[in-house]
Amino acid sequence: MSLSAAFRFASPIAAALVLSLTLSACSSGLSLVQNKQRGYDISEDDVKQIRPGQSAALVTAVLGSPQSVNTFASETAWIYVGEKVQQTAFGMELSKQRTVLVIYFDKGGKVTDLERLGVADGKSFQIDSRRTPSFGQDRSFIESIISSI
Repeated sequence: MSLSAAFRFASPIAAALVLSLTLSACSSGLSLVQNKQRGYDISEDDVKQIRPGQSAALVTAVLGSPQSVNTFASETAWIYVGEKVQQTAFGMELSKQRTVLVIYFDKGGKVTDLERLGVADGKSFQIDSRRTPSFGQDRSFIESIISSI
């Protein structure tokens, strides 16, 4: 087989290879929008397994370790937070679903109640950006260096 015949045979294969690599770059791994799970993936089946009177060890076996533990007087609350986020290729994020599961325990470590909260249950508040006035002058970094010379 001559060299030109080998090129004629190999060029359709090379073209098919280049086309397949190009199309594989358009797969879901490189799409403009990706769906991500943050925190715990709290399923309905897992929540149904947790009932009042069960132990903290069983809750840990079903859901894993809590994200946060808070103690209020005689009760302890375990908090599990999960969020489904849609992220664009440009870094913008949109929260699609947020779930907060709070499980309350008594002093004996038994489940007394559980509460499932979503985005609608949250409250939005504005953080105050005022600064507490201090004595002395409020100088920039450059002003501090120049004044020390």
